[in-house]
Amino acid sequence: MSNLELPVWFELGSYAVLLLILLGDLILAYKRPHVPSVRESSLWVGFYVLLALIFAGAMFVLGDAEHGGQFIAGWLTEYSLSIDNLFVFVIIMAQFKVPKKYQQEILMVGIILALIFRGIFILLGAALIENFSWIFYLFGAFLVYTAWTQAFGKDHDEENESKLIAFLRRHIRITDEFDGNKIRTVKDGHKTFTPILIVFIAIGTTDILFALDSIPAIFGITTSPFIVFTANVFALMGLRQLYFLLGDLVERLVYLKYGIAFILAFIGVKLFLHALHENELPFINGGQHVEWAPEIGTWTSLGVIIAAMSVATIASVVKMKRDPALPDPAEAVPTVARDEDNPTR
Repeated sequence: MSNLELPVWFELGSYAVLLLILLGDLILAYKRPHVPSVRESSLWVGFYVLLALIFAGAMFVLGDAEHGGQFIAGWLTEYSLSIDNLFVFVIIMAQFKVPKKYQQEILMVGIILALIFRGIFILLGAALIENFSWIFYLFGAFLVYTAWTQAFGKDHDEENESKLIAFLRRHIRITDEFDGNKIRTVKDGHKTFTPILIVFIAIGTTDILFALDSIPAIFGITTSPFIVFTANVFALMGLRQLYFLLGDLVERLVYLKYGIAFILAFIGVKLFLHALHENELPFINGGQHVEWAPEIGTWTSLGVIIAAMSVATIASVVKMKRDPALPDPAEAVPTVARDEDNPTR
């Protein structure tokens, strides 16, 4: 996993263009609060996917196949983990009965927070990798543990979240009603926060937890901070449109979490083998490199990632078709995009 170099002008230009796209998306969500249709959401998701593929093509041309392959593998890994985010977003929006009209803005704020947190963890991760090669042992072990909890642990720790909400309500004046998209409002002559504050906090803490999983995972694909960051940005762009496109259907992809868990476990093992190959710890093989430890290449990783997500998605779709209690994906309409007359569901 070498740290590849790309032209400086391409990296700086990419940062500038991505920043402009994110700002435009944020302004659009704020200026036009609405529930996007399935067609609108599909077009936006398709646009962002196409943009990521064009970016990958540019990396193939300006760099080489290794650059492009690392970006695609990293982007797909982060995209699968971002889809996992949607499970929690659906739960949060439903739990707090957020009016659908304002869900776009809240999701966009959540995405911006996710980028900030991931940017911080990317800088920390790059610094650790640069100075402590043994950190790959910890990253690998953490991802294998995360894979286990992803597959067999609780999907959502509602008990801890309830404690957080109870703490906030004891120490902060918070109303039970929304006042448009305002964070603060006036009720009975007193300034008070609206439930949007709690929603922001819930999404923000979720973003931190997912960043802890995703950053070690993508550092298992590449050690280039540029590729790591851009893969995260492209994975998160279009996430709010994907939320409205899939809606409650995300919860019906019952095998998706196992596909994601398999990817995390695979990358965890890959990181551990890489750590053995580059070993410098004196109590392992006398501080010498472990020659038998294989290096798993980028294209092998890409194949495993695509296969895992394809199998998980197809198996989920087959189960939906066979189980009458689950909606057919060809007929399902996301809950978040219907019931226009009932904004609180």
